[in-house]
Amino acid sequence: MPRHHVVVLALDGLLPFELGIPQRIFGRARAEDGARESLYTVTTCSIRPPGPVQTDADFAVLVEHGPEVLADADTVVVPASHELGPVYEDGVLTPALADALARVRPGTRMVSICTGSYVLAAAGYLDGRPATTHWMHAEHFQELFPNIDVDPDVLFVDDGDVLTSAGVAAGIDLCLHIVRRDHGAAVANEVARRTVVPPHRDGGQAQYIQRPLPEPQLATTTTARAWALGRLEEPIQLRDMAEQEAMSVRTFTRRFREETGLSPGQWLTQQRVERARHLLESSDLSVDRIARAAGFGTATSLRQHLQTALGVPPTVYRRTFRAGSHH
Repeated sequence: MPRHHVVVLALDGLLPFELGIPQRIFGRARAEDGARESLYTVTTCSIRPPGPVQTDADFAVLVEHGPEVLADADTVVVPASHELGPVYEDGVLTPALADALARVRPGTRMVSICTGSYVLAAAGYLDGRPATTHWMHAEHFQELFPNIDVDPDVLFVDDGDVLTSAGVAAGIDLCLHIVRRDHGAAVANEVARRTVVPPHRDGGQAQYIQRPLPEPQLATTTTARAWALGRLEEPIQLRDMAEQEAMSVRTFTRRFREETGLSPGQWLTQQRVERARHLLESSDLSVDRIARAAGFGTATSLRQHLQTALGVPPTVYRRTFRAGSHH
């Protein structure tokens, strides 16, 4: 089968870091079979004929493809730009950008990194849908596009065929999430290891808006989290986690939320859902055994938590995921 074609739209004023994320993540994804073939083809284009595109740094990038390649895209990624002009100011596309996006086939997956969300919004892709952007622009974004359900506190939003991320490194999280959705946790984890980043940060994780880093001399909750991850299948009490850091429950809870954006209970549930997802994806264990291994105890509890987190029960998730991993 032909490789999934990812086209990255490079706009003047682009941020070089964001521009490189899709190639780094999608370009490193390899099939798990012996052939180890690339799973994606990544092409970068501009809205003009081939030539230089200005960045927000002291250099330009030479883009060798014009907008015609957008017609062949399975996924279009729009990275951030600091020179969006009327797109940012008035929420309307320039004629050249509108002409370029008109080439995109219906049903193509659309993805934005950081303020690339303004482009998707101005083009109408986000009408009536949930989305996010860099927290510094979220209020302006919501005012400019009042019919979009903007969540300023998450790393990314997956709404099926349209996905948006928060700023900068959240684009890595979103691209890894897409690889995982397309081809499974093992493929995504290998890309993450090669990129030397965490294999998975849930989209709902806080952006850490205006939260200062803990002072180095102050104790953190890292040890407690590692301790809990090693025994997710067991009952874990809040006081037990606090004891790992020699803190009172009150201090531990406050510090934990400062560092993760979640309460300890929310974090434990999130980790258990991730354990269950991994086992549903990678094993043939029964739902009952997965529920026990993930720390939910019963299949009923697992179904409830998975339904809340993902909107589907375990059997549907496993069936859908395994079908999608062969695309």
